[in-house]
Amino acid sequence: MRRLLLILCCLCPLLAFAEPKVLVESRLQPGGEVVVGRTLDLEVDVLVDTWFTAAPQLPTLELPGALVTPPAGSSQHLTLQRDGATLFGLRYIYRITPTRPQGFAIPALQVTVTAGEASAPVSVRSQPLRFSASLPAGGENLLVAEGLRLSQTLGQSSKSLQVGDSITRRITLQADGAQAMLLEALPLAEVDGLRRYPKSPQVSDIPSPGGRGGVAGGQRIDSASYVIEKPGRYRLPAIELRWWDIHSGQARTASLPALEFEASASTRASGPFSIDEELRQLGHDARISISRHGTALLAALFAGTALFYWGQLYWRSLWRAARRFWRARREAWRRSAGHAWRRIPAQLRASPARLDALYLWARRAFPGSDPRLLGPHLPNGLRARLQDLLRACYGRDGKVRDALAALRRELPVLRRQARRQVRRNGKGALAALNPTAEKRS
Repeated sequence: MRRLLLILCCLCPLLAFAEPKVLVESRLQPGGEVVVGRTLDLEVDVLVDTWFTAAPQLPTLELPGALVTPPAGSSQHLTLQRDGATLFGLRYIYRITPTRPQGFAIPALQVTVTAGEASAPVSVRSQPLRFSASLPAGGENLLVAEGLRLSQTLGQSSKSLQVGDSITRRITLQADGAQAMLLEALPLAEVDGLRRYPKSPQVSDIPSPGGRGGVAGGQRIDSASYVIEKPGRYRLPAIELRWWDIHSGQARTASLPALEFEASASTRASGPFSIDEELRQLGHDARISISRHGTALLAALFAGTALFYWGQLYWRSLWRAARRFWRARREAWRRSAGHAWRRIPAQLRASPARLDALYLWARRAFPGSDPRLLGPHLPNGLRARLQDLLRACYGRDGKVRDALAALRRELPVLRRQARRQVRRNGKGALAALNPTAEKRS
């Protein structure tokens, strides 16, 4: 007894790390013998006894002589019993439609499964399957379906049709159990007196009633517009479609009746331009024309581009010379008397007021002269006013604000009197470095 308990204790850790069970089953619905054109469902069930940590990876299936549609993005969830154990899985469906009579062999499909509690992805293979396809009775290659519906509509551009109006015939074909891409176009014949303009077909799948991404059949919509070119009575021919009924195992015929209508001569005023001529001009006979002005403009643009490209070195040197010239002009203006004179009002309005710009202007405007000439060599009246102003600015009891305002008012007089006095005394004053700027100031 003790030995049995010891063995069980040793096996428990091993049981805890047992790999999950993975199983793949496949079947054909229906199987065996089918007619050419009938769609079979290859159902592939992927089962595990834990859960899926990632979607199973299914291979691509190719069968020569058959059209194979791979599984859609969605799948059907399963809960099945196998050997007394409950398995959970997903069902994927390949849709196979044989296009010629022969035998088909579906190889074993290798499916990669990532299950919960598995140490690594597991690759399993399904069992190989076989089926054969033959032509329906009578040897005709017909559309094979479980059920078929055929309908039509006729649309008119106006209630009373006239020459120039149009009608549109729209035919809808729905086939249960058939793939949409295998539905053939229905004939929309040409009619004398009508100009036909066929439209692109609309092909789509019919979803299954249960949803979940299933496909119940295919649908195709063909349509064409007819433009009336002359008055008269017209008849769009009837349409017949032979197909094979899977349930009865017999050939059947679906038909649509002919459509008749009448058009009268146009009573509308004709336009000055022909629609046919406009369509022709917009079609194959369209041409591009360029006027003489456009040619000259293109030639000038080409010449300018070539001149700029080949003269890059010259343009660059010219640009650098221009930059040096304007830089020198700007530097000369900063060293001129006019530049210093423009700074005087701002310094007088500053707090505290400054007079260094006033003396800088004097040195630049009258080089070589004594700055004190602003005092003793001025007229007595102006010199007295300036002294009073300076005394008010820098004295203890002066009214600084009023004195500065009065000094700003005396600046133009000071400038004229100082220059006149220098010329009168023969000090040899030089002209300003920037006469134009001096005149503006």
